[in-house]
Amino acid sequence: MKQHFNSGSVRNSITRNIIALILAGGRGTRLKQMTDWRAKPAVPFGGKFRIIDFPLSNCVNSGVRQICVLTQYKAQSLIRHIQRGWSFLDGRFNEYIELLPAQQQIKEAWYQGTADAVFQNLDYLRRHHADHVLILG
Repeated sequence: MKQHFNSGSVRNSITRNIIALILAGGRGTRLKQMTDWRAKPAVPFGGKFRIIDFPLSNCVNSGVRQICVLTQYKAQSLIRHIQRGWSFLDGRFNEYIELLPAQQQIKEAWYQGTADAVFQNLDYLRRHHADHVLILG
């Protein structure tokens, strides 16, 4: 298997053609007051981290560097965290973290679950010609 070295990790022919969709639009009703002002993935964890950092770091450390974060509920804190803390990927090597807010593309409803979130972003996936799609929550 041919390997490519970039940004300190190994990317191979499999991970180079994977797009990760991280579903990060959840309200997190069981977290009560912690999600009054932010989405569940933006809730702080361990001082300086956020819940979203777990799937993001898992992707990056596994060589998956084409990452889309699907947002919906109170996303501003999450967007700010990703823009400020995860901007090191290099677009010249087709590496990115792209934020995809809910757009009500199919009908008037917001995302109605995992399958609907993926369905409403099928055009994005088709345009990027990924061999595989990794869906994380």
